[in-house]
Amino acid sequence: MSAKTGGKKDCLWIVLFLIVFINGFEAGGYQASLWSVGKNFDLSVTSMGLYAAMELFATMLAPILLGRWADSVEKAKSIRLMLMIQFVAALTVLFTSADRLFLGGIFFLGMTTSALQFIAIAALADAYPVSGGKKIAYMTSMYATGALVSPLVVDFYLRNGLSWRTLFGLLAIGSAISLAGILYSGSKPREARKIQAGTQEGEGKFVFSAILLLSVIMCIYVGFENGFTFFVDTLFTDVLKASTGKFALSLFWAVMIPSRILVGRFSVHARKILIASILLIPTTMLLLSAASDPFIVLLLCVPLGFASGAIYPSVLTIMLPYTGKNTATATGIITAATGIGGVVFTAMTGFLADRFGLQTAMLVLVSFFIISFLSAVRVFKLSALR
Repeated sequence: MSAKTGGKKDCLWIVLFLIVFINGFEAGGYQASLWSVGKNFDLSVTSMGLYAAMELFATMLAPILLGRWADSVEKAKSIRLMLMIQFVAALTVLFTSADRLFLGGIFFLGMTTSALQFIAIAALADAYPVSGGKKIAYMTSMYATGALVSPLVVDFYLRNGLSWRTLFGLLAIGSAISLAGILYSGSKPREARKIQAGTQEGEGKFVFSAILLLSVIMCIYVGFENGFTFFVDTLFTDVLKASTGKFALSLFWAVMIPSRILVGRFSVHARKILIASILLIPTTMLLLSAASDPFIVLLLCVPLGFASGAIYPSVLTIMLPYTGKNTATATGIITAATGIGGVVFTAMTGFLADRFGLQTAMLVLVSFFIISFLSAVRVFKLSALR
């Protein structure tokens, strides 16, 4: 692999990593700012939920509307357009005092961050067909890093007297830097694609059934992740009578980072890692649902977060041979599935918790991993038939 492209040092992967980091930073930062947003606009708790749902709705909509479009144009062009819209949306939220303009800005921030997420993954896969699987796993750790860091940053500047709107100023700066980076680097291939015996380069087919099965896995995983992370603090506070819920949440996110880095390091074993993670999550939740000691539950957040962190990069690595030339379409379908899982399973967790208790609700949630296991096995059989 050449270290340079067109006489310039290859920094495309760095720019794409930065874009995904900013996406995670935006997601965690908006969650951390929601209470301040509600206070500023004099919102009820229900209205705050609607303000949060506006972004979530946009993240679900983006891959459905933009997946095929992103494959029909050059990836760099679509990334540039999304970054420009993101920049304008962030500035709108930064300076507006009108609630409708605020919601409009939040909607387009949600849409662009979602689109940039799956287009950046597709651009990385296209530009680095040899090392793409490993790089994608590392890339997903950047999202977790952004989501982990942003609440700390928000807490820091709020305690030091700055406005909650500071987040959107930082996002605008990040968008501008990313735009400059993608203008400099472009998105042309950096590596020669491997050509398998009996095929021509770029001849791979888009296998919808495989993408659909992988989407099922991601839908269930993200549904569990949201159901757990939204309610783990409540579990500690109301059920376990402990004050360490927020630390448990941070621990869950923190161990995802080394998990995703290790998946990148051992990407050739993505299938084994995926199966192990799908089995480890419900096994750990069986122990957690029976535990009454807050310290034991806190410790169980480590294997739970580690296994959760491994699923996303493993799925994306396994996905690549099934995409053909439609990497953005494939990642868009999977991204849409994660949004659906987040909404449906989080709502289901709250509904079940009110009736049967949180620990039972979370146990019901992970029972869906049986479907994930069967889906993974079927994907591997499809691979054997190719």
